[in-house]
Amino acid sequence: MKMPIQKSQRGFSLMELMIASAIGLIVIMAMTQLFIMGMNATFTVTQRAETQQNMRAAIELMTKDISMAGAGLPSGGLQLANNGGPTNVACNQAGTCYVPADTYPNSGLGAQNYMYGILPGFGNGVQNADVVPNAPAAVNDSITSIYCDYNFPLSNFAFTFPSTTQATVGPAATVTPGLPTNILAPGGLNVGDLLLFIVSTAGNGKTAQGTSTAQTAAAVAEITGLPNNVTIEFNGADALNFNQTGANSLASTITNLGASLGAGNQVTVCRLYAVTYFLQVPPGGGTVQTPRLMRQVNGLNAAPVADNIINLQFSYDVISSTTGLMNANLSNPIAAGDSPALIQKVNMWVMGQSLTSAGHKSLSMYLASSVSARNMSFCNSYSSQTTVCQ
Repeated sequence: MKMPIQKSQRGFSLMELMIASAIGLIVIMAMTQLFIMGMNATFTVTQRAETQQNMRAAIELMTKDISMAGAGLPSGGLQLANNGGPTNVACNQAGTCYVPADTYPNSGLGAQNYMYGILPGFGNGVQNADVVPNAPAAVNDSITSIYCDYNFPLSNFAFTFPSTTQATVGPAATVTPGLPTNILAPGGLNVGDLLLFIVSTAGNGKTAQGTSTAQTAAAVAEITGLPNNVTIEFNGADALNFNQTGANSLASTITNLGASLGAGNQVTVCRLYAVTYFLQVPPGGGTVQTPRLMRQVNGLNAAPVADNIINLQFSYDVISSTTGLMNANLSNPIAAGDSPALIQKVNMWVMGQSLTSAGHKSLSMYLASSVSARNMSFCNSYSSQTTVCQ
């Protein structure tokens, strides 16, 4: 009887095992690297999309306000009261002012405290002059856009002035159905709002309805009290310092308004929005806080518009009042001797930074846009040898 012969099977050698392990590790490392690259690409795209979305929201809101600049204001701007000190801009009712240069500028013609449709704020765009982390060397600017609020029209109301610090509101001679009939209705007047009063009498001008009018007086007042739906108070010592007394002041102007209300005269009233954009670095209690773009309206507290905005710059295309030519991309038109009333276009640059820990893998990018200042003074350079602005 023969026993079966068992044949030995040859196994892997040490060299073969090492080569196979090396190849496996290379494949695993390649797969891991591809996975990391994919995750990084996804992270980058997400960060970029969030940053762009943030900046676009900021640009769109600023575009809306700047495009309305000057709407309803007298052509060329408005002289404010100046005997009681400068009038504040970008401040709240508690007296906190958000930008370093927080007063209305000079007109360039010797007039102090002048209200234009656009107030350029070169180099004063960060609250308390704080340092913005990771910001470029370029300065940050602010901008203020001033215009009439047509979302809450006051054409259904008639205004009389029983005193220099008060207005009485009644129904207009002709009430338009569908428009507000109560100044305290939702979206209506609030303490801190600014009202622009313009008295028109018979003259050479033309209203939208074709009637002949001429502006005789204009004044801006800050609402300090609304005791009921028929009384508006404009007391002195208001937070923004509009309600000043004395020569060239609100009090004398309101007195003149009351005295000017004769036959054929009319008072046009609108609520003014003075909207200021600037950057704020929130206090972080020892941690680094990312700056944010703020929007402040009249005497109301500022509200955040977009986070992680580290740079805000503006330049202006302005018609020169001396040469009649366009001066383009002026960062500081007032210092250059040009009037903000002749601003034709505003160029904006917003720089955003992605929100990451300690700036690791953070992205920074600019978004630029331009806005036509359609409600500012119109300048006709083709009618004659001399440029005519109105």
